Amino acid sequence: MPRYNKKDFPTSNVRRLLEPGPIVLVSSAHKDQTNIMTMGWHMMMEFSPALVACVISSANHSFDLIRRSRQCVINIPTDDLAPTVVKIGNSSGRDIDKFSEFGLTPKPGTHVRAPLIDECYANFECQLADASWVKKYDMFVFEVVKAHVAKSPKLPKTIHYRGDGEFMISGSETRRYRKLFRPGML
Repeated sequence: MPRYNKKDFPTSNVRRLLEPGPIVLVSSAHKDQTNIMTMGWHMMMEFSPALVACVISSANHSFDLIRRSRQCVINIPTDDLAPTVVKIGNSSGRDIDKFSEFGLTPKPGTHVRAPLIDECYANFECQLADASWVKKYDMFVFEVVKAHVAKSPKLPKTIHYRGDGEFMISGSETRRYRKLFRPGML
């Protein structure tokens, strides 16, 4: 096993190594407004029902749309959308219609009013399951009530944010350790 020569590391940057998963695009709708935001701060909390916690800053336009509608769609883009994903994150839905500005196609959901983004690999329709952490942490807990996933590719190249403008693309999958795996332990 390797041993690593380590150095002190700023605690404010540990997120660069701990980011939980792919960048997602969160679409929302309330009354006559829709929006898309780029988000990297999310985590699985439960598998059945599927619960996902998302940190959405109260300064973000999507915060109020989601708080009022109590729903959203978590869309998973692939690396071919990376420039668009970054541009969406650098703009505000208060100023522009992000669907038309970035050439994305809104599709109706089956369980929520928020639009699915057709160009994304997967779309998870979500209902707010727990709002008790919103006021203190800007954290919403959603239940995924419907999931739509592309038939191919089997292993999409997702975008992962490492902080400070650094990104990485998902790597290869391995089943090399599957025989060691004990269900219910990880």
